[in-house]
Amino acid sequence: MIHLKNVSKWYDSFQVLDNCSTSVSKGEVVVVCGPSGSGKSTLIKAVNGLEPVQKGEITVDGMVVSDKKTNLNHLRARIGMVFQNFELFPHMSVLENVKLGQIKVLGRADDASEVKAKALLDRVGLADHANKFPSQLSGGQQQRVAIARGLAMDPIAMLFDEPTSALDPEMINDVLDVMVELAHDGMTMMVVTHEMGFAKKVADRVVFMDEGKIVEDAKKDDFFGSPRSDRAQLFLSKILSH
Repeated sequence: MIHLKNVSKWYDSFQVLDNCSTSVSKGEVVVVCGPSGSGKSTLIKAVNGLEPVQKGEITVDGMVVSDKKTNLNHLRARIGMVFQNFELFPHMSVLENVKLGQIKVLGRADDASEVKAKALLDRVGLADHANKFPSQLSGGQQQRVAIARGLAMDPIAMLFDEPTSALDPEMINDVLDVMVELAHDGMTMMVVTHEMGFAKKVADRVVFMDEGKIVEDAKKDDFFGSPRSDRAQLFLSKILSH
């Protein structure tokens, strides 16, 4: 479904991705973790062309992301993306936020997009909040709206860029519960997160990054049970020690 081969990226002279290769199969959940500044968010944004890369190749469902003939808007409509800071339109109601892409990008009729939006808001536990504005919701609720908005596009895969890092601790589980349910439903997912409990529960594989490189790409049990690299062992000892 998603394939990265020898991907490298620079910001001026600083190399943020260094020869990264990995893949995500249909129905697989891959968690990308590592210390801050390791290139995780850049890697996941490169998958749908939000971050262009200078070397290597990324393909998504057969489409080459960097190919000039690839319609990036079409690609992004097929790959749901959930950001750290929700990125909802503040002047639109929750319902309108979830309808907008369906109407503008998919060409779905207004009444059909509303039916879909209401069903998805119900799925993420926010049916009663459809007519509120984002500012009237908690951070966790806004993030669940963002997930519903991504799902409204009938994506073939979902990308999550640290979806809980901007949330109060009390809100995190509500968002993770929705993501766990998605994983159990067979959604293909690539998730940048520090939530190791989530990774242990639903990840098929864990990609560990450091200094722009993919240091480990292992099955979940292997990564948590016996990480091969000293760097991953140190990371886990710090993040799992409390």
